[in-house]
Amino acid sequence: MNYIISGIQQVGIGVTDAEKAWTWYRKNFGMDVPVFKDAAEAKLMTRYTSGKVESRYAILAINMCGGGGFEIWQYTSKTPVKAAIDYTLGDTGIYATKLKSHAIDEKYADLKSKGANLLTEVNHAPDGRKHFFVTDPYGNIFEVVESTSWFKLGKAKSGGVAGCVMGVSDMDKTIPLYRDVLGYAVVYDTTEVHNDFNGVPGGADKFRRVLLRGTQSDKGNFGRLLGTTEIELVQVLGRTPHKMFADRNWGDLGFIHVCFDVNGMKELSHKAAAAGFAFTVDSSTSFDMGKAAGQFTYIEDPDGTLIEFVETHKIPIFEKIGWYLSLKNRNPEKPLPNWMVGMLALNRVRD
Repeated sequence: MNYIISGIQQVGIGVTDAEKAWTWYRKNFGMDVPVFKDAAEAKLMTRYTSGKVESRYAILAINMCGGGGFEIWQYTSKTPVKAAIDYTLGDTGIYATKLKSHAIDEKYADLKSKGANLLTEVNHAPDGRKHFFVTDPYGNIFEVVESTSWFKLGKAKSGGVAGCVMGVSDMDKTIPLYRDVLGYAVVYDTTEVHNDFNGVPGGADKFRRVLLRGTQSDKGNFGRLLGTTEIELVQVLGRTPHKMFADRNWGDLGFIHVCFDVNGMKELSHKAAAAGFAFTVDSSTSFDMGKAAGQFTYIEDPDGTLIEFVETHKIPIFEKIGWYLSLKNRNPEKPLPNWMVGMLALNRVRD
């Protein structure tokens, strides 16, 4: 590919109170470094907000052990809407966000001691890795999965976003998006009743389950920080799935998008369009979130799940002294030095 998809930059999470949610994510998932906090109107997203410009407040927070971040997203112009029904595994959309761990049994015990709602025991996925499922206080499901891909190991037993579990209605229509456009490689493709889903709502059904893993994690400005990322596609067999965001808008409660870090947006646009996934939203040249800037675009998967791409042009390294880093003229094949990325930790919020 003549563009770089270096990993998952963040997953958007619609909540009613961003600051309150962030406190929980800091204490339980170590997402304690804010890349930005920003209040603005989402003027370019009216296609997905019923034609109306809505206002929002967003916090992008990361875990410096490595992995993608959370874009904690709160409407300020309306009350966000909850799904009319409780969705189950296989319903189309982002069902769960994957978080990485290097000490998964200890992380399980840690969350249990804090009273978190653990859905499963520690089990083994089809590729042999340990994992378990847990929910936050707002009903969002997270899968904590064993990983050896780290930016910097510390005292935390878990890191940031390693991927997503995505419900799809037709596996063969969806795989080409991740394989051919994003360059993710198939790790396994298995169809059965999966025992490691026991305890997850809907998990007792039969599923076709395909794991795809990124192949460019060593490239891009933030490749070392984001690490290896994966998408697990899940198709339920024997029942018709619901669409998780049916009759609701982007920004309402739940996982609203998955965002990939990109270098070479123009080249990506040509490839995506040729594959039948043309950009539906495009900030064209640059967006400015006050403390971060870049270009963002959106596409839809075959079920309408929103996938965002961001090409970062500027980020705050140390906000207190006004130190910002411009990325426009850097060689995208060469990751930023570890010491420079590590300076983001100077913004850490401690509880």
